[in-house]
Amino acid sequence: MKREQGKKWRNWAETHEGKPESTFYPSSVDEVVAIVKEAANQGKKIRVIGAGHSFTNLVGTEQWLVSLDQLTGIEQIDEATNTVTVFGGTRLYQLGKELERLGYAQENLGDINVQSIAGAISTGTHGTGLSFGNIPTQVKALTIVTATGELLTVSEEENADYFKASLVSLGAFGIIVKVKLKVVECPVYEYRCEKVNYPLFVEKLDNYIKNNRHFEFYIFPYSDLVQVKRMNISENKPERLFFHHCKDLVMENYLLYVLSTGCKWFPKRSRMISKLLAKGISETNITANSHQLFATPRLVKFTEIEYCIPLHYLKPALDEVRTCIEEKNHEVHFPIECRVVNADDIWLSPSYKRESAYIAFHMFKGMPYESYFSDMEAIMRKYEGRPHWAKMHNMNQEDLQILYPKLPDFLAIREELDPNGMFMNEYLEEKLGKVRVEKEPMEMG
Repeated sequence: MKREQGKKWRNWAETHEGKPESTFYPSSVDEVVAIVKEAANQGKKIRVIGAGHSFTNLVGTEQWLVSLDQLTGIEQIDEATNTVTVFGGTRLYQLGKELERLGYAQENLGDINVQSIAGAISTGTHGTGLSFGNIPTQVKALTIVTATGELLTVSEEENADYFKASLVSLGAFGIIVKVKLKVVECPVYEYRCEKVNYPLFVEKLDNYIKNNRHFEFYIFPYSDLVQVKRMNISENKPERLFFHHCKDLVMENYLLYVLSTGCKWFPKRSRMISKLLAKGISETNITANSHQLFATPRLVKFTEIEYCIPLHYLKPALDEVRTCIEEKNHEVHFPIECRVVNADDIWLSPSYKRESAYIAFHMFKGMPYESYFSDMEAIMRKYEGRPHWAKMHNMNQEDLQILYPKLPDFLAIREELDPNGMFMNEYLEEKLGKVRVEKEPMEMG
């Protein structure tokens, strides 16, 4: 098994870095079990790293870091039940390609597909479309290596008391080595992109949400133009996407980088650049397999906050966001990404028990973001916003206890499965609470 000493890690956004004592690269479940048992013997803490697409310090550790990059691929597919079992380190783009060869696809994905399946599940990654939940709702079963080195399978049928807690667990229950997912026969989608004036967009918003299988939109600061993206089932044959992907690379990456660098040097140009980006939206109509359309290459680095609010607050929240940016004259040019997700019953899911709108705010890497994010967070709090677990936020333990009614039950299971906090780190203890390890009483003599 590959093991590296003192290798520095850094997350994708370069907001956090660290130098763990050891980094392990297991290629089998047995090797993961061996790592955990040895960590228990030595009293070491473990965190697991995937693609590093969390903007927070979720994986930060000075002790042992485990990468599942060599524990990947499809183990089994069950055509009778439309389920597939994959190893935890499998990246979403890799899974999409492998499933396509078998005639299947995940029912929904986010706009980034480089995450590992275990990481996407553990942080509540989501796509869009009110008929669909977030990615954890696609899970039928998980296999977890717990702090004792035992394999724990959780599902609706097996160890069911743990199931809804384990689906968004932030890695606090153990290491997810296998995931059993429900899949669908590979759909072909028609993808439409257009720009709409904001007043007309608001009038049509409910219709967009209700009458499209997948729907998302982008609000541009200081502009009345909204970018609307829709995907629906098509009977047409898939097209070649070479020119579409080239356009994405040029417009949403290379050109965006040049313009963003200009904003970084001359922040007061942000208003002008945002309007320019909005005017540059081109109308698109293409047909392709679903997994080819969900994600967009993201080469331009940024910082991000994202909040999930009850869907019925979406319109007033958008109005307040637009007004605040204008009044405070925030120097921001990145568009605001908005998606919709169905309610679920996963304990730490931001969509727990409510149809939801997710609103994401971005700032180009290296530009000051504190004032902008603080004002946007204040608006999201007003509308009962729950933070995306992989995005930056300033919620404390008391805030999270109010927002997540099942959090105390989640913490009870965490303490049961990992009483010594092997899978905790400083960031998780800050957000969830410190691990209380009871020491054996000393004998007097």
